[in-house]
Amino acid sequence: MTAHPQRQMHLAAHFPGVNNTTVWTDPSSGSQIDFSSFEHLARTAERGKFDFFFLAEGLRLREHNGRIHDLDVVGRPESLTVLSALAAVTDRIGLAATVNATFNEPYELARRLATLDHLSAGRAAWNVVTSSDAFTGENFRRGGYLDRADRYTRAAEFVATARELWDTWTADGTPRPFRHHGQHFAIEGEFTVPRSPQGHPVVIQAGDSPEGREFAASAADVIFTRHGTLEAGLTFYADVKGRLAKYGREPGELKIMPGVTFVLGDSDADAQERAAGIRRQQISPQNAILALEQIWGRDLSSYDPDGPLPETDPDPDSALVQGRVKVGDPLAVAARWRALSQAKGLSIRQTVIEATGRQSFIGSPETVASELAGFVSAGAADGFILVPHLTPGGLDDFVDRVVPLLQERGAFRSDYSGSTLRSHLGLAEPVWKG
Repeated sequence: MTAHPQRQMHLAAHFPGVNNTTVWTDPSSGSQIDFSSFEHLARTAERGKFDFFFLAEGLRLREHNGRIHDLDVVGRPESLTVLSALAAVTDRIGLAATVNATFNEPYELARRLATLDHLSAGRAAWNVVTSSDAFTGENFRRGGYLDRADRYTRAAEFVATARELWDTWTADGTPRPFRHHGQHFAIEGEFTVPRSPQGHPVVIQAGDSPEGREFAASAADVIFTRHGTLEAGLTFYADVKGRLAKYGREPGELKIMPGVTFVLGDSDADAQERAAGIRRQQISPQNAILALEQIWGRDLSSYDPDGPLPETDPDPDSALVQGRVKVGDPLAVAARWRALSQAKGLSIRQTVIEATGRQSFIGSPETVASELAGFVSAGAADGFILVPHLTPGGLDDFVDRVVPLLQERGAFRSDYSGSTLRSHLGLAEPVWKG
């Protein structure tokens, strides 16, 4: 592996939410709806000079065995509304909203994003996601009609159409009529929002599939991904960056930022002990059974979390769990979990903890800072989207204890040098086609 010279990393903060990372039972865990929670985390990230604050999206309450999944239902307000409010209490940090390209329309969403870019003086970003989930689609007029293979063709045309709309205002400040007729959209008229400070809000893409990687290479400014090891990061980074040239793009035009977790301690041993405790909080006995049911697709409520894994095979066609990302191959996952359980003599709960509950970076502030900087210097990422396990104070220690060390190394900015999100990310403003 060839190390690159020390490069400055990009950092973003993900508001923890509906996932098995978040620890709801900790006394420090706060509301997922109160504006004070969003404000605290966003202002903490801005104090740390982070590039952007990132909100996920949930379009339907998830179900488990026909019931609302009570372990993760804490509400999910609409992202652009929250970020518009945050624009008034922050000054520099970017504001990134996850908005689904399957269940929205280009004209309406382009207006909302351009409006946020104006309100925030050039700090808006759109994380483009797609869905082929008919369960979620039942909340919408069109339903979940899109085949999985069609998700990215619609998303690519959606992004291109939004950019056409953002470019319709002329240099002298007047709107020019637009007309778009494509496979998924046939619209024409006049766009109501003048060109915004960034020209185009930053486009983020979340995904790891071959289609997602290709879409990111062709259309995104940032790709939000996940890879658990340095080796996986190096492979992903080389693959996605290698796709850019055929779209006439340079490597620096797409930032690769995996989502990562962290646990800090006064020493590496202390951090490891804390991490083990957090994993036990994340995977309670009840959570362990629910995680197992997600793989097996069967009601396993009669099983003892401290007992062995089921001997029966998963049902790959089960609809027991609704609203979650489907496991690619439940039979293969079950085989890996069984092998892990047998090799280490693990119970159901211990197996789930071992297989799913790991943190990305664990150690003293010095160790975590060194590992983050090494990851970027090695060419495995351009930065990271941090996912704390607590709301809203889970980022406080990182900003207070790790960021200063990264700054001392020259691995992270000491202050913002510009006012827009594009300037934070080192992205040029798009060429105006208006």
